[in-house]
Amino acid sequence: MLTLHGFAYSNYYNIVKHALLEKGVAFEEHTVYTTDPELLRVSPTGKVPAITTENGAHLSETTAILEYLEEAYPQHPLLPQDTVARAKVRQIIKCLELYIELSTRRLLPAALMGVTPDPQVIEEVSATVARGVAALNELSEFRPFLCGDTLTLADIYCRYAMAIPQLVGPKVLGMDIVAQIQGLPALMERLAASEVSTRVDSDMRANQDEFMQKIRERQNP
Repeated sequence: MLTLHGFAYSNYYNIVKHALLEKGVAFEEHTVYTTDPELLRVSPTGKVPAITTENGAHLSETTAILEYLEEAYPQHPLLPQDTVARAKVRQIIKCLELYIELSTRRLLPAALMGVTPDPQVIEEVSATVARGVAALNELSEFRPFLCGDTLTLADIYCRYAMAIPQLVGPKVLGMDIVAQIQGLPALMERLAASEVSTRVDSDMRANQDEFMQKIRERQNP
């Protein structure tokens, strides 16, 4: 059986977990944190998520894992058959990752711990987010999903990639990033109502206290 390594409070972990559940792939979860040395056994950079395949191979990096799942488990596909359409899904994922999620992550300490952010960093993040928002408004279809009438990896990635922007935007940037992308608020509500999302969110909440304890231990060794 496939093993998913990481912890349920991680948005990247939940992207892969959601995809596994949507595809109906049997898997078990192994809770491990970035502070645990054992993580390096399956993830060379010490990042989550990682998986151990049914054949015992270890893979890490979220997008690489998603691509593997599509190829190894073609049932219930989360990428279109058309090559251009598949590329567009990947394009949206890359925009979400580079311009929205990773950019706003720079301001996470300010949102969570009240650390005063460097004004230059705020300016840089704001400019990058604006580029991402413009791109997503141009690329997204919302019919009703990001790439048409079928749920794809872009929708799953978007749901969890927006977790940090939804926190950082109002608190630090003074903006609602989701609301700036036409059609996204309705899609986020639609995705949140699914049975898979409900399970993932429940597991995330259950992991919150343990995750925060790990954070405190790292800050006060």
